[in-house]
Amino acid sequence: MSALQSVTLTTRESWNTALSLLPYAHILQTWEWGEFKHATTGWQPHRLAWSQAGRIVAMASIGVRSIGPFKVIYAPKGPALAYEDADLAAFVLDQLQTFAHKHRAIWLKIDPDVIAATGIPAESDDSANPTGQALIAALKHRGWHYSADQVQFRNTVTLNLTQSEDELLAAMGQSTRRKIRIAERDGITIREGTIADLALLYDLYQTTGQRDDFLIRPLSYYQDAWRRFIDAGLAMPLIAESSGKAVAAVILFHFGRKCWYFYGMSSNDAREKQPNYLLQWSAIRWAKANGYACYDFWGAPDEFVESDKLWGVYQFKRGFHGEVTRHVGAWDFVPNPALYAAYTRALPRILALLKRRS
Repeated sequence: MSALQSVTLTTRESWNTALSLLPYAHILQTWEWGEFKHATTGWQPHRLAWSQAGRIVAMASIGVRSIGPFKVIYAPKGPALAYEDADLAAFVLDQLQTFAHKHRAIWLKIDPDVIAATGIPAESDDSANPTGQALIAALKHRGWHYSADQVQFRNTVTLNLTQSEDELLAAMGQSTRRKIRIAERDGITIREGTIADLALLYDLYQTTGQRDDFLIRPLSYYQDAWRRFIDAGLAMPLIAESSGKAVAAVILFHFGRKCWYFYGMSSNDAREKQPNYLLQWSAIRWAKANGYACYDFWGAPDEFVESDKLWGVYQFKRGFHGEVTRHVGAWDFVPNPALYAAYTRALPRILALLKRRS
């Protein structure tokens, strides 16, 4: 292979434009995500890129955070590159390992958006992905550790948007189609949201958290995230209304060839009208109309059993007949095994401390 060279990209436009053209590009590798995590949780962004024959072929947006004299380093859903090229992947992993040593890292974590397998494990649709399996083997050979701290969803459900709308509807479960029709019949309407709707969206999200028993962050955190990505043209709220009153909403994040269902929220009103089903169908149609090839429902159970906390929402997502997609997950490079072992034992206390500081 011809020589690879380090490239410096210093603007949002240059970074995002180059990233959007790479395989396995992800919204969490964008310029905006690095700035957002720096502003809200103190991760200092470092952006690495490499070119070959004058073309950028690999990129990694990395957050660095101090723990005493040491660092922890994380490339969320990165790096982005053609992992089918084993030599290129090996070069980038070498570069990241050098970066970890230079910064005296306890660990360097990656979780690239590479598929390990599709379908439910041990069922008829279970199918291994050669690229993902080769990457897992390479990481193991290098001594990387499958991380005890899987920050992002390892599993998800994805929908192929290259199908026509009629094909997408026909593939859905009968119950899902019926509930979409109920929402349309009972007067649920969908509109695009704007920055002016941020307080409304947060109120709906608070209600959802209280009803479904999960913790949410303060208003300022979500306003920063949502405003930053809406302003950048990388997020779109869709709001379901009944008789002019907002009863549910989603916030879609979109980049490259993918659209993600990142946030969902609803009130306790008009639930019998099934607004969430029409809202999700509208989100899928919006993503398709705007040229995205894949719709990612962003999250599925770690274990495909009814006791998993994501089982209920997974059943909702599966009704749209997406494909269960299992990624390679998060892996840690460990420059100092003894230090990493001590950190891992202390991990619950460290995570609690970082959450309090956030």
